[in-house]
Amino acid sequence: MSKGPVLRAVILSVPETARTLPPRERVTFLSRHARKALQISAAESNLTIGAALKDRDGRPRSVKGVYWSLTHKPAYVGAIVARRLIGIDIETMVQRKTEALFDKVADSEEWALIGSRSWEGFHRYWTAKEAVLKADGTGLEGLSHCRVVAIPTANSLIVQIKRRRMIVEHFYFDGHIASVAKTAGTVHWTLLGSSAGTD
Repeated sequence: MSKGPVLRAVILSVPETARTLPPRERVTFLSRHARKALQISAAESNLTIGAALKDRDGRPRSVKGVYWSLTHKPAYVGAIVARRLIGIDIETMVQRKTEALFDKVADSEEWALIGSRSWEGFHRYWTAKEAVLKADGTGLEGLSHCRVVAIPTANSLIVQIKRRRMIVEHFYFDGHIASVAKTAGTVHWTLLGSSAGTD
């Protein structure tokens, strides 16, 4: 879809035993497991990420020109590294949300791009914007400045934040959607530790 480097997104399944840990222990496990995915992404990309430090606001800090992003849900974690701004997000698609969230995630012009409101569209938009906000270092407070402006394919979107446009690629697996926001390149998805296999 876009020229540039191959970007290695790594998704790891969370072991069943970790999914039932008490909340605090589960969060600690998920964070460590996401760091494992990050190290795999870095190795596959021939990039060094080191300690993957965060700034004082808790946002990922680039290390010697290498950017990184993490995400986790109860069943899966994900990570990606790149030499450009990058963001990743995963969402479970089987959850049902209140319909009021449709207006929160996109306005009528954005919904018109996709044809109609649907839960699949909601999850595409939500993960795309979340990934873009992570890449931008903004956080959810920037959601109102993040707009879907084009849908080139069934597995991609173009999202504008401030004056920057980012390409978002989607990956569907095991009732989940993962999205990577990037400025260039093609995403190669690796799914490990699941009966779903590797793509």
